[in-house]
Amino acid sequence: MSNIELYELRGCPFCSKVTSKLDELGLDYETHSVPRRRSQRTEVKEISGQTGVPVLVDTEHGIEGMPESDDINEYLETTYGE
Repeated sequence: MSNIELYELRGCPFCSKVTSKLDELGLDYETHSVPRRRSQRTEVKEISGQTGVPVLVDTEHGIEGMPESDDINEYLETTYGE
């Protein structure tokens, strides 16, 4: 199992931005598709305190629920970039 998990919604441009960065950096990650209705995203809310996606979890570095695609991509570049 990968240390990196991404909670995403199919067709979400912000989620695609993060998966592109993960792929660009050659990182292994596990994805979790979330329901389209925000009210049904209980797992995302438990992890990040909000219902928006994408949300990143990186257990190796203590990230338990980072929201916002720009913040996630900056974190990934800083942590895993060359």
